[in-house]
Amino acid sequence: MHRVFVNSNSPRPVTIGILGGGQLALMLARTASQLGMRVHVLEPATNCPAQHAVAEFRSGDWSDPAILLEFAKDVDVITLENEFIGAGLLADLEQRGHVVLPSSKTMRLVQDKLVQKETLSRAGIPVVEFESVTSEQDLTRVSATLGFPFVLKRRTFGYDGTGNVTVSSAQELESAVQHLGGYKTGLYAEKWCPFTMELAIMITRSSTGETALYPVVESRQDNHVCSSVLAPADISDEVFNLAREMALRAVDAIEGVGTFGIEFFLLQDNVLLLNEIAPRVHNSGHYTLEACDCSQFENHIRAIRGLPLGNTELRSYAAMVNLLAKSNGSGAPCGIGEALAVPGARIHLYGKLRATPGRKMGHVTALGDSAEEALATATRAANCIHFEN
Repeated sequence: MHRVFVNSNSPRPVTIGILGGGQLALMLARTASQLGMRVHVLEPATNCPAQHAVAEFRSGDWSDPAILLEFAKDVDVITLENEFIGAGLLADLEQRGHVVLPSSKTMRLVQDKLVQKETLSRAGIPVVEFESVTSEQDLTRVSATLGFPFVLKRRTFGYDGTGNVTVSSAQELESAVQHLGGYKTGLYAEKWCPFTMELAIMITRSSTGETALYPVVESRQDNHVCSSVLAPADISDEVFNLAREMALRAVDAIEGVGTFGIEFFLLQDNVLLLNEIAPRVHNSGHYTLEACDCSQFENHIRAIRGLPLGNTELRSYAAMVNLLAKSNGSGAPCGIGEALAVPGARIHLYGKLRATPGRKMGHVTALGDSAEEALATATRAANCIHFEN
């Protein structure tokens, strides 16, 4: 059973269906409504950021084909705010005549990180050296091939540092496997990558074949979770152009439609490796809400509807700081008044009802005469905000 909450009885214009009701769905929904579209959301949780920002919210299990089909009946196109809905379920919707973008083929090539790496490698795109791990024998072999340290990863359902373990010695092998749920969960290994900077770029590819690239940004991490983004990244023209070229090839390799987050490792001597593709709007593109004429969210909606893509050039230097919870609590924000008093800071809260350590509760963006100046402004405001224990 699933519950349906309908916020309007007006005649239905173009309707976007979003699988997932988190903050990405919230920001997509706000954008779609500005373009005169309605949004329906299907989400297993009953309390989520997008619930009260959409025309219709359904609380239901998206792994249930019957619930998915019922949801699909009332929308013109289905899109996703995460990569956790099985590609087979999406393919079934497509076979029944429903439009899903990104497509089930794209999701099949991306949501399994080992398949994603194999796809990119076949396309000639440089990636971190990787190996499949299906048994203890594989792991022993991989340890010898990659050397210590290396990173053991889950092939699916890993994000924000979850699903990854750095293995520094043979004594840590067994505990790493158990931490990730055992071999049955699907594992692979990556060679340790001594990067000097983490970069990201948002790219939108339309159902008409049009593409739009955002600036290359620097993504700074705290305990494997993005803490801040600086736009543009302080990199050479060579790296900038290489990142754009690799992003175009990557989205072409997966036949992607929509907005995608492409993450890179920059090594010494301007060596660039593609780390990962996120088949959706992405945390590293939140700065586009204030810094670009057309945000990553608007271009995603335009792309899946076959509309002309918007301008992605920066209005000025920009930065984004994530609001990460430091402890368990109610999620109620404190210090908003002080944060709003910081000139130039823009506060975005997601309305999550529970805070847990490291959980993304919102973000702050700012513009400036340099990326570091914008970062300082956003950080001042972000430091004012905390969440009730």
